[in-house]
Amino acid sequence: MPDTDRMLAALTVLLAWLAFSAVIAWRAWRRAQAQRRAAEGTGGPAEYLVVHASQTGFAEQLAARTAEALRSGGLAVRAARIDALTGSHLGNGNRVLFLASTAGEGDAPDDAAVFIRKVMANAADLSSLRYGLLALGDSSYANYCAFGRRLDAWLRERGATPLFPVVEVDDGDAAALRQWEAHLGHLAGRALAPAWRPPRHEAWRLAERRLLNPGSPGAPAFHIALTPPAALPDWQAGDIAEVMPRNAPHAVRAMLAVLDLDPALPVHAEDGTTLAEVLAARRLPEDVADVAGLPAQALVEALPKLPHRDYSIASLPADGTLQLLVREMRHPDGRLGLGSGWLTAHAAAGGTVDLRIRRNAGFHPPPDGRPMILIGNGTGLAGLRAHLKAREAAGHRRNWLIFGERTRAADYFHRDEVEAWVASGLLDRLDLAFSRDQAGRVYVQHLLASAGDTVRGWVGDGAAVYVCGSQAGMATAVHAALAAILDEDGLAALLEAGRYRRDVY
Repeated sequence: MPDTDRMLAALTVLLAWLAFSAVIAWRAWRRAQAQRRAAEGTGGPAEYLVVHASQTGFAEQLAARTAEALRSGGLAVRAARIDALTGSHLGNGNRVLFLASTAGEGDAPDDAAVFIRKVMANAADLSSLRYGLLALGDSSYANYCAFGRRLDAWLRERGATPLFPVVEVDDGDAAALRQWEAHLGHLAGRALAPAWRPPRHEAWRLAERRLLNPGSPGAPAFHIALTPPAALPDWQAGDIAEVMPRNAPHAVRAMLAVLDLDPALPVHAEDGTTLAEVLAARRLPEDVADVAGLPAQALVEALPKLPHRDYSIASLPADGTLQLLVREMRHPDGRLGLGSGWLTAHAAAGGTVDLRIRRNAGFHPPPDGRPMILIGNGTGLAGLRAHLKAREAAGHRRNWLIFGERTRAADYFHRDEVEAWVASGLLDRLDLAFSRDQAGRVYVQHLLASAGDTVRGWVGDGAAVYVCGSQAGMATAVHAALAAILDEDGLAALLEAGRYRRDVY
């Protein structure tokens, strides 16, 4: 064979081998990509870990959308609750995106307790960690975004490097959430589909508004029932009704009269077509002089939208209506609170209330028939009532309700129903604390403390403890009573096991 032919033959073999090697390398790369993407759901390595600390489900919802947006940009992502996070997740050059709510007056969400105790208490070296943080809060509270800020300070102290400045979100502010989306797009290296869109609230009909406590020494409390515009949606005990309130019609009319503007003037806005309709959903100025002289459209654009208000759902879909327990709240000057005023006074009977149901997995029922201790006060009975209805439907009958209000005569909400549950055996035990019915005030925490041995017995049998009601006073005192009964480590273990859950406000 001539030398030229030998060279051509060798070149042909070489090219074939290179082509074969390229195919093998390409297939290996595809397998690696598939394995990396599979790791998103298996706890394996991921480019980004999206972590949520949520009290009422909003941070969890945003975390799911954040993960989805990053995946759409081609990134490998794994999502986790903050109580599943360990120190090892924060090392090894990982990138973590935190979405952290603040509960009440600056408290961490309940699901962050384990992380605070086991991870933040340690002086870990996080110099290899890069992180982003979305802090959710409400500026009407003094300690705005307190847990998010605390988490950010701790991460920086431990040497972690922020991927971008902390994004603080005031009561679901859309502009701040768009800023978060822009940061996600930068991480992915391209514009992403929006991770968050303003939630869609439907117009539910106010079917019933009934005063529950005539003659009470406390503020009026109402049973509210609403029906949807179409088929009744599904929800679970523990879920939340997110209500978009409206200003009192007389307040809108009074302001427009002072400004000498016609309520029927047409304007451009997504929450109405006339000036009066739009202003019903906007935050009215404290001093009308601040907006005097503005034309109608400019007035609309100058006033922010009203924030939503959350309420524990007191019923199940099988009841045929979405039910709430709402107490009138008043400002120091006597004005009704925004959400309670709308639901208890200003919304017309038979009229509409804009509402959506928000999933709140942190207060969903136990996955089995274990015993339940349900503790609450006032309108906190709403969330407990839904759980008892769910227990009745599932045939789980070992339940203990500890409930407190002011007087038995006026404030025993849904008395016939509760006593029927005792008679049927759904409630194995019922303890009631009516604080004003004796000289010395008696509250639910006192009843709990006096039944310490029984509480320990139920917990030893695997009971879950659910608390619903006011954070100030009741929930704080109940937590202290449980810590005294079970000791701090015992209560921490209960929380860590998901057997101590709270829906407090």
